[in-house]
Amino acid sequence: MTIWVDADACPNAVKTILFRASERTATALILVANQSISVPPSRHIRTLRVESGFDVADNEIVKRVDAGDLVITSDIPLAADVIEKGAFALSARGEEFTRDNIRGRLNIRDFMDTMRASGIQSGGPAAFSETEKRAFANALDRYLARAKK
Repeated sequence: MTIWVDADACPNAVKTILFRASERTATALILVANQSISVPPSRHIRTLRVESGFDVADNEIVKRVDAGDLVITSDIPLAADVIEKGAFALSARGEEFTRDNIRGRLNIRDFMDTMRASGIQSGGPAAFSETEKRAFANALDRYLARAKK
């Protein structure tokens, strides 16, 4: 099993949690980004730098992910694609994307895109909080515990 990270927009606090979990559980962790990412020295952690461009990192993750892998992303279409391949998806805020909830999330995302395109400003996501950091760490621990069984 591998943990893939859509790393360009992933909060540093989440990366730190992932680094520790990867070492603690000896789980492969690959951070995919279109820029250099600093990672601690480890035989379990590596980076994969891709070309700049729209969805280049997402497409690389979809190409390489296997069933049973975990993808850390807040990108709803990427989450849908990896779920379709039998992988699991978790947002940096601790939300588990599943076959049961991904279509609804895609619909909300598309609706919000339509609203923004028509000039309605909805604001962005709230700042990343300690509560969300804990929610992510707890969701990651639950996933790793299930995966190691």
